[in-house]
Amino acid sequence: MKLSKSSCCGPRKPRPKKRAAMNPDVGLEAIEHLGGVEFLSRHIPEEKDLIEQSRRYHALSDPLRLTILSLLRDQPLCVCVINRFMHLAGSKLSYHLNILKESGLIEGEYHGNWIIYSLTEQGRSFVE
Repeated sequence: MKLSKSSCCGPRKPRPKKRAAMNPDVGLEAIEHLGGVEFLSRHIPEEKDLIEQSRRYHALSDPLRLTILSLLRDQPLCVCVINRFMHLAGSKLSYHLNILKESGLIEGEYHGNWIIYSLTEQGRSFVE
């Protein structure tokens, strides 16, 4: 029996070809050619740097936090001005500001009873 190239629902889509499994010896040869496992391990950042990077990416993964960064691009702002744009409950805004602050993307400076938030140099590099 010959299979048709179409069905009652339209033409059949070709199935993706399966990739051949990589021979582990070929992978090891490639690693040795680069300088071995020691060479590769020298290119892995220290754990503390990986943790910092992970915090930054986490902070940048939320649209609300990206909006806050965009608001702070042109000038430092207090929480009340940020919230006029965000329309969030105070606790929720505080949560997002804290994540941005802990990741090193923003900083807060007290002016009397107010905290004025601004971008750090690192934070600025992600919004320009």
